[in-house]
Amino acid sequence: MKRFHVTGNCVRDRHYMVDTTEKINTIIEDYIQQGSYFTINQARQYGKTTTLYLLEEKLKETYIVLNLSFESADEYFKSSLNLAEGMMMDIADSLMRQDISPKILEEWNSPVSERFPMRTLGNKISRLCCECPKEIILMIDEVDKSSDNQIFLSFLGMLREKYQKQLAGIDHTFKSVILAGVYDIKNLKLKLHPGEEIKNNSPWNIAADFLVDMSFTSKEIASMLLRYEDDYHTGMDITMISQLLYEYTSGYPYLVSRICQLLDERIAGSCICPDKKAAWTKEGILEAVRILLKEPNTLFDDMIKHLQEYPKLSEMLKNVLFQGRRYTYEANAQVTQLGMMFGFLKERNQAVCVSNRIFETKLYNFFLAEEEADRGDQPDIVKNQFIVRGMLRMELVMKKFYDYFESVFFDADEKFIEEEGRRIFLMFLRPIINGAGNYYIEAQTRDKSRTDVIVDYRGRQFIIELKLWRGKKYHHDGQAQLAGYLEQYHQDRGYLLTFNFNKHKQIGVTESICDGKQILEVIV
Repeated sequence: MKRFHVTGNCVRDRHYMVDTTEKINTIIEDYIQQGSYFTINQARQYGKTTTLYLLEEKLKETYIVLNLSFESADEYFKSSLNLAEGMMMDIADSLMRQDISPKILEEWNSPVSERFPMRTLGNKISRLCCECPKEIILMIDEVDKSSDNQIFLSFLGMLREKYQKQLAGIDHTFKSVILAGVYDIKNLKLKLHPGEEIKNNSPWNIAADFLVDMSFTSKEIASMLLRYEDDYHTGMDITMISQLLYEYTSGYPYLVSRICQLLDERIAGSCICPDKKAAWTKEGILEAVRILLKEPNTLFDDMIKHLQEYPKLSEMLKNVLFQGRRYTYEANAQVTQLGMMFGFLKERNQAVCVSNRIFETKLYNFFLAEEEADRGDQPDIVKNQFIVRGMLRMELVMKKFYDYFESVFFDADEKFIEEEGRRIFLMFLRPIINGAGNYYIEAQTRDKSRTDVIVDYRGRQFIIELKLWRGKKYHHDGQAQLAGYLEQYHQDRGYLLTFNFNKHKQIGVTESICDGKQILEVIV
């Protein structure tokens, strides 16, 4: 029986996979058949290796496909000779699997010049492409694994020279070259020297712009769930589940597959969801998200490592998350490039934002945990008082936050609250729900004046709007906005936390009705 898979290459006969036929055909028709050289730069665990595998499966009937990887090739980059000889061995292995004639193989395996290894390798490539019965496609995965990128850049320079000569009709080389990795080729130096300025003198400026979106759509996610449903007959609502998975992950391949894996292997049969039918529900997904955010994994480990390596990127993310600061999207800005390259950021409405709900919550948790360790003014919370018969008492959470805020931050000025108000509330909330619930920020409502916090706790949702006081009309509009938001989430009750800086403000906890929705408001 097939399984969901999150480590290494996915194989169609063994693993549940989304149907990416349309993407694969687009890459072949728009890039490979056109003879393009291009790079697939995507964040870690974004399906790059699986994409190359699927391309190879589709292309091998028409082309000779050399599918290589630098995953375990550190020794190749000690010298140009090492790289030339290593490439020769890898290509020879690939050719042997494709029934290339012994004569061509013998010529390919002849020694390279120790003085001019790259030139010798280039000549071998020319002869190989002339003598083989089919055109040749070169694919190299993990291209940013090289420990000395200057040697690799020399190799790229050789490929560029041959590509240009082939266009001029004076050489023969690969039909198409595909490089895959996290780092853009022009940014390889950032991997080795994070503090250095980006230099755009790349020998890979012949590459076509790769414009295929590699994230999964909800329709593609549904194609994977349909195959699973054919095997297990859970009765799941495939449309609803695939859309919910997309809302939390924005189609990030690892996150989609990991949540599905958790549902299938850990949540089904647990005390929360006794069988697969119970697991493949909204409640099951919320539990899978909770587990995912708590577990260690290489994706989150890399995220934290990059935040520590690039403090400007970390600062940008803090400003976006906690202050609602807007950064205009500029593709050439170094910090933006890094955030996009690592998969943390995306562009929406000409501004940068965190790429998906899972990453956003993980970043909130990380930054808040760091601050909790650094600050000594954390609330002394008796967690059990907020949980009755296994369910969160959100009314009490809001009332206790009022008491805490008024006792600790009663004399805080407006600038401090504008910058720290959300952080203070989330630091109060997080330990209360930690272990049994999640929270996330509705990205479309986050700005300097308004933030909507959605708490998921054991299958139930609570909507909390955080606002700055900007006058009575703005306040009334805010209540109406919250009521509309509650309607979208099919909720009858919501919570409003207002930070008011007026000298004669009326602080406290009040209840009101707006457009048929109950609103508990805390004004501090």
